[in-house]
Amino acid sequence: MTKKKRLGRGLEALLSASSEHDESLEHAAGESDGSSTTGDTVQLSVYEIDDNPFQPRREFSETEIASLAESLKSHDMLQPILVRVVNGRYQLISGERRLRAAIQAGWSTIPARVRQADDRLVAELAIVENLQRKDLNAIEKALSFRRYIDEHGCTQEHLAGRLKIDRSTLTNLMRLLDLPMLVQDALRQGQISMGHARALLPLGDEAAQVAFCNRIQRDGISVRQTERDVADQIAREDGTPSGTGNSGKTRTINQQLESLKRELKQALGTNVDIRQNTRGNGRIVIHFANAREFDRLRDHLAAGNRTGNRAA
Repeated sequence: MTKKKRLGRGLEALLSASSEHDESLEHAAGESDGSSTTGDTVQLSVYEIDDNPFQPRREFSETEIASLAESLKSHDMLQPILVRVVNGRYQLISGERRLRAAIQAGWSTIPARVRQADDRLVAELAIVENLQRKDLNAIEKALSFRRYIDEHGCTQEHLAGRLKIDRSTLTNLMRLLDLPMLVQDALRQGQISMGHARALLPLGDEAAQVAFCNRIQRDGISVRQTERDVADQIAREDGTPSGTGNSGKTRTINQQLESLKRELKQALGTNVDIRQNTRGNGRIVIHFANAREFDRLRDHLAAGNRTGNRAA
C-alpha cells in the first residue's frame, strides 16, 4: 500500500519527505484539506518555534534524541521540519524529534517549511506522523483519538476514514481507556502488553482487572494464558444453572446461553446478562459504566447497520 493510499492527498502533501514531490501536490492539498505552502525551505531560530499543542506523544527517548543529535552533527538534516504561523509566531506541525535533536546538537537555527493549516488538519497530521513513522504507546494513541473526537465532535468511523486506518483498530485502542488507571499506567510503561490489556476488558470489574494486571507482572503469564484465565473466571462468576429436575435439553439450552454470554462479553468488553423464560422468550442486557462507554457500545453495535445503509 502506498503512502498516498494510507494518508490521502492532503496529508501526504504535508508529510512527504521529498520537497519536489511535495510541491507538485500543494495545490491539490489546498483544495482537499485547506492547506497550502507559503514558501520554500527557510532557516528559523529554534527558540522561536512553539510546540505542537496536538502532539500525542508525551514521552521521548533521551537515548534516541541523543543518537539523532549525533547524526545531525555528521550528516546535517535531510528533511526540514514543518511549521505554521499562529499569532505571529511559528508553531510546529511535524518534526518534534528533529527539533529536539537540533537543540541538543547545539544548533541555533533549523531548516523549516512553512505551511497554512487549520487546527483540525494539524491534529490529524500529528496523529498520522506518529502512527506511520514512530509508534506511540497504545494509551497515547487512544488518548489522541479521544481528544480529536471530543474536540471535533465526530464519530470513530469518521476519524478512521480521515486517517485511513481500519475502524476496528481505532475502536480496540480506545477501549483501553475503559481500563483502570493502574492498568493503563502498566501498559504505558511496558509492564504489560496491549494483548494483556485487551484480555482484561471482558472482566468489567476494576478490582478484578487490577488484580489480574498485578498477577501478569508478578508471574509473567502470557497473553493466551491471561485470556484463558479471564474466561474461566467469567464462567465461574456467571455459573451454569442446573438442578436435579432439569432435562438434558434444558441443560443444553443453559449451556448455550452461558456460552453466548461469554462470547458477548469478550466481543463488547463489558458485562452482559441473558435471561430466558420457559416459553423461550428473553432479553439481553448490556451494562455500561458511564456515558463514554455507552457511546462506545452504541458505535460498536450500530457499525453494521451503517455499513448496510451505505451498501443499499
